Amino acid sequence: MPETLPAAAPAGKAPLDDVMLAMDVVDTLRHRSALVERELSAELREQQLIQRLREIYAAQGIEVPDHILAEGVAALAEDRFHYTPAPPSFSVTLAKIYIHRQRWLAPLFLAVALVAGVWLGYVFLVSAPRQRWLRELPRQVAAEQAAIDQLAQVSAAKEEAQKYAAAAKRSLESGENAAAQQMLSELEELRARLEQEYELRIVLEGSTGVWRIPDVNEAARNYYIIVQAITPDGKVLSQPITSEEDGQTRSVTKWGLRVDEATFQQIAADKQDDGIIQNNRFGVKKQGFLEPEYLLPTTGGAITSW
Repeated sequence: MPETLPAAAPAGKAPLDDVMLAMDVVDTLRHRSALVERELSAELREQQLIQRLREIYAAQGIEVPDHILAEGVAALAEDRFHYTPAPPSFSVTLAKIYIHRQRWLAPLFLAVALVAGVWLGYVFLVSAPRQRWLRELPRQVAAEQAAIDQLAQVSAAKEEAQKYAAAAKRSLESGENAAAQQMLSELEELRARLEQEYELRIVLEGSTGVWRIPDVNEAARNYYIIVQAITPDGKVLSQPITSEEDGQTRSVTKWGLRVDEATFQQIAADKQDDGIIQNNRFGVKKQGFLEPEYLLPTTGGAITSW
């Protein structure tokens, strides 16, 4: 005998299983609270309530068996298929945080990435170079001192270098890194002074000499010859010069050196003769020395403005 296929579900009717139907019945009852209150408060028989539900579903084109309707009515009375939220607790809070992770996870990752980027930038751009610099600083100080000792032709330069190196060591031991860096800069400047070679030449253009009346003795005159530092290749150097008038040190390319009146008048006469100073070399600065060797008599006093 050929098997008989089950009849197809009528068109427009949803194929719901018993559990889903029962849940839907309860849901229908909850959403139609007025109906439930009216029917149950009147204490009508269960069949009357089932009949009312049957009419509701029939109006929607859904055929629900009576035992499912009865199951739904009983489930509503027993409060089945009803969700009761869990009371607040730490576990519930963690669960809610996890459930809503899509809201906070991306901003959290972005914040962590920004913090990590800032930290890595500090490590690689600030901290690591600083650590390397601190490790290199003692070696640089020692190297500068050794270079000065080899270059210096005067004991004063070696003593000054030793003083700076000792101060740098003390600063590093006490954690005063800025002070140690300053001592290294002093050593570098000292070495640069020792390496310099130039001639002090009397200036021809403009004022070659000036005289001043000192405040302490208005009857006297101080005489100055204006000079420049010229390297062997013709470059004009700036030099730190301390003025004996105000005690200020300035970096200048021209300054006045104090001479006696006879030397001043001699140079003035030489220039007035033909506009040229026959011997315009005032002094010579050799490598390894801190100060120039003067070829004309001078006190060494200087002025930086006139």
